[in-house]
Amino acid sequence: MHGSVSPDSLTPGRSGPWAAYADVDAEAAARANAASWTRDADDYLAEHGAVLGAADFVWGPEGLREEDARLLGPVEDLRGSTVVEVGAGAAQCSRWLTARGVRAIATDVSEGMLAAARSLDAATGIRTPTLLADARSLPLPDRSADAVFTSFGAIPFVGDAERVHAEAARVLRSGGLWVCSVTHPVRWMFPDDPTAEGMGVTRPYFDRRPYVETDAAGVRYAEFHRTVGDHVRHVVSAGLDLVDIVEPEWPAGRDVTWGGWGPERGAFVPGTMILVARRPVSGPGA
Repeated sequence: MHGSVSPDSLTPGRSGPWAAYADVDAEAAARANAASWTRDADDYLAEHGAVLGAADFVWGPEGLREEDARLLGPVEDLRGSTVVEVGAGAAQCSRWLTARGVRAIATDVSEGMLAAARSLDAATGIRTPTLLADARSLPLPDRSADAVFTSFGAIPFVGDAERVHAEAARVLRSGGLWVCSVTHPVRWMFPDDPTAEGMGVTRPYFDRRPYVETDAAGVRYAEFHRTVGDHVRHVVSAGLDLVDIVEPEWPAGRDVTWGGWGPERGAFVPGTMILVARRPVSGPGA
């Protein structure tokens, strides 16, 4: 990070005296986030595990499931295909695919999350292949996957997200899909309060400074904001064709609160954006 976080830039409503919106070194943030997800893996799953399930494929807090959305295509068409998940966490989504005959590979930068994945494998009896890997540099061959996806993984936690899109494009075969869900960019204008009290805009949409937590040792956690246009440009610059942008609505009767997501604000403001892109079909042998 470029200097320490000033108390004058503390973020109202965020926890900790060292929380601020400030510039941060991308590599320092990536290292800190890998350590953070390992350090907090058990607590995160204790808090959100019931919503995520052990072998379910959910695209975001609204509860949109791949079983219904079919953003990767009908699961029966994916059987025998190779599908790579980046930022997989405890591999719940990949485990759901594996149980349906898909060759899924769950990758994550956090050793703690992959340890949790092994525990869920044991609990469910579904063995899911995992790989410790940075989404910006996947140890996979070119054109080795039929689809690549991430559900709220990787992209928000690196300062150079364009590299994540480029890696997805690199490992995709001709005509393969890249599907990624992220926090909807408009949500960065609002405080982290999912109730009606959190409906007031408090930050400029175009302020791209990341949210950063630090301690005496340096950066502990960082999360990055991009506009809709930024996300689209990253997809296109990776050589992919944007197929769709999905903005799930909050379902009537869904009484779940997850951080800044919940039914009150969800009825008015989108919380999740899903980008669906395809690698262009190339010639024979591609």
